[in-house]
Amino acid sequence: MSSLYTFSPDTKQKIRKFRLSGSRAKKISAEIYKIDPTSYELQYEDPDDIIDSLETLADELPDNSPRFVLMNYPYKSSDGRLVSPLVFLYYMPPTARQELKMLYAGCVEQMKDEVAPNEFIEVADEDDFDDLDDQIRSK
Repeated sequence: MSSLYTFSPDTKQKIRKFRLSGSRAKKISAEIYKIDPTSYELQYEDPDDIIDSLETLADELPDNSPRFVLMNYPYKSSDGRLVSPLVFLYYMPPTARQELKMLYAGCVEQMKDEVAPNEFIEVADEDDFDDLDDQIRSK
């Protein structure tokens, strides 16, 4: 089945490398992906700062445009084990233009298939980041 959206070999390799690095993660790390609205290609978005906390991640996301975020989120479980799930965040701010919302909504399942995350969470605004730690740990 063909799709409107494409992943370049470089993007696929970057996602694969990020997935494999998660098992060794000692702190939060994240990568942000966007869709080019003319070519419909998923592209890595280079952050201004190293993303090593939820606060930094929230600051890196645009106010008015959706994004896909891959995040390694290591923490100690209640029984003392180190757990590092691969979390796929679907960031959809309410202020995004309708055509961008539709563009990203049409690609979310394909992105999930490509990433194969342990957890999928939808995030709408910065307030949702306040509860993100609890959401990840409760799954």
